[in-house]
Amino acid sequence: MLRNHWLEVLAVVAVLTYVGVFLATTMMNPTAEFAGSDTRGSQQISQITGIPEEDFHPLIPQWVPPSGEIESALFTLQAAVGGIVLGYVFGSWRAQRRYGVAPAPAHNLDTNV
Repeated sequence: MLRNHWLEVLAVVAVLTYVGVFLATTMMNPTAEFAGSDTRGSQQISQITGIPEEDFHPLIPQWVPPSGEIESALFTLQAAVGGIVLGYVFGSWRAQRRYGVAPAPAHNLDTNV
């Protein structure tokens, strides 16, 4: 049974490992603030250079969503599209292995034409 469902077992082990690491880190330091890397990097740069964070401007101007809800919706849409693409790729790999279908060639390599 384990041989047939090794991918599912691997996924369960990965999720349990993630949950364990998360719980261990939060129990070791319950008052910690988990800031993003952008925030920490900006703070470090402003400490090193002495220029306040507000004076930093990106080289390429970025579009800022009008509200947090729109930003969350765009992030969710991005995650959904990525999940669909990954699901399609893994599903096609599994179907190829299960049914023994070789992938179609991208182009004809016959030079006798």
